[in-house]
Amino acid sequence: MRAPVQVIGQYAIYDKIASGGMAGVHFGRQMGAVGFARTVAVKRLHPHLAEEPEFAGAMIDEARLAARIHHPNVVTTLDVVATAGEVLVVMEYVRGESLSGLLRRTAGRQVPLPIASAIVVGALYGLHAAHEATNDRGAPLEIVHRDVSPQNILVGVDGLARIIDFGVAKAAGRLQETTREGIIKGKIAYMAPEQLAADEVTRAVDVYAMGVVLWELLAGRRLFDTGAQVQLVHQVLKGPVDGPGRHAPNVTPELDALVMRALARQSTARFSTAKEMADAIRRIVPPAFPDDVGRWVEEVAGEGLARRLDQLAEIESHSDVIQVPDREGRESRIIGSAAAASLVAPEPSSVSVETRTDAKVSRRVRHGLFGAIVVVAALATTGLVWRTGRPMPPSSNGGQTPSAAPPAPDERAPDTGPSTPWLPAPAATPTGPPAPTTSASAPPPATRRRVTPKPAASIRFAQPD
Repeated sequence: MRAPVQVIGQYAIYDKIASGGMAGVHFGRQMGAVGFARTVAVKRLHPHLAEEPEFAGAMIDEARLAARIHHPNVVTTLDVVATAGEVLVVMEYVRGESLSGLLRRTAGRQVPLPIASAIVVGALYGLHAAHEATNDRGAPLEIVHRDVSPQNILVGVDGLARIIDFGVAKAAGRLQETTREGIIKGKIAYMAPEQLAADEVTRAVDVYAMGVVLWELLAGRRLFDTGAQVQLVHQVLKGPVDGPGRHAPNVTPELDALVMRALARQSTARFSTAKEMADAIRRIVPPAFPDDVGRWVEEVAGEGLARRLDQLAEIESHSDVIQVPDREGRESRIIGSAAAASLVAPEPSSVSVETRTDAKVSRRVRHGLFGAIVVVAALATTGLVWRTGRPMPPSSNGGQTPSAAPPAPDERAPDTGPSTPWLPAPAATPTGPPAPTTSASAPPPATRRRVTPKPAASIRFAQPD
């Protein structure tokens, strides 16, 4: 059984999936009442950075921005947890692999054109949704990702490519500025020339970065591949760039020209929007269906996906009761899905000892309450007789409480003293022979409604001294 690394609020945090410079991404389980549970991805700020207001603020801003983007090609942000010493961003869990991981596993082989088209088109549509996002009042947020790269494109086994990690994104109204003067955020090999030159950054830098990604998918190699950062910067700013068709014969001149347009050093020469670039790719290379993309992902990353699936199956089968201190310091319980399901609808063979014990206690409480009610009723009856001097009327239905209402005062027999029982009014004179009297020890016939009991056979309550 795999135990959680930590439990924070309603989230149980498990093994790490990936790690970056600021944060790591973990398996997580969101636990709720009556057996509700689901697997999530939890982005957790590294402990040595969680106490730094700059990094904590940047991560919270990232979550705020991502939550404003609603699109299938952007990973959904579900929640943000900020506690003392912890900052968590809770996201949907996507079974898949990063594009960088997929490219490493292809070992320099060219990605099939329809697959490459589907991945890039999906990522471009996700970026366009980010570029067009607005705030609560409908004003443009002007989000620019600024760190588009294969590491930040997640390709799921469902065949969808998703943009992730808006940690260094630029946006209007951002609380924490992520770029200090003289510091460049992002990966140099995928930065547009104006971004490296610290000029104004617009959505065009994301279009340029997607041009680099498409070039590498088509050519099966890195576009800018050099070790020294100074040489890499010079290559991006001034170096010659060949079309991908020079390294991949199946790339048509039309597709080659499309890629070179996205890589134009002048931002105004590129596609004006990410959607415009995506539409142009679709016309030249129709994208593969999602099922085909999903199969390709499983073929390329099958071993890693299977290992991660085993981890996830072990986590999701976790049915322990996790003890978590609540706000008052007392222990509360987060119940795993399997345990909670048994509490909702337990089978007779699966009822725990604790459940049986609770049932016994519950039955004893019910029996005790019933006994107390009987005693109180008896005492109340005795007190009533003591106060009025009249015993309760005899029952005409074998000792059970009569269902009919008591007779009106004018129908009652005159009060003859404390020792005289209450007698019902005599019934009308019957036309036939008189009915025989019955003793108090035998129940009256079911057909007769009223029977005048003999005084000697009635029950009397003694008058207290």
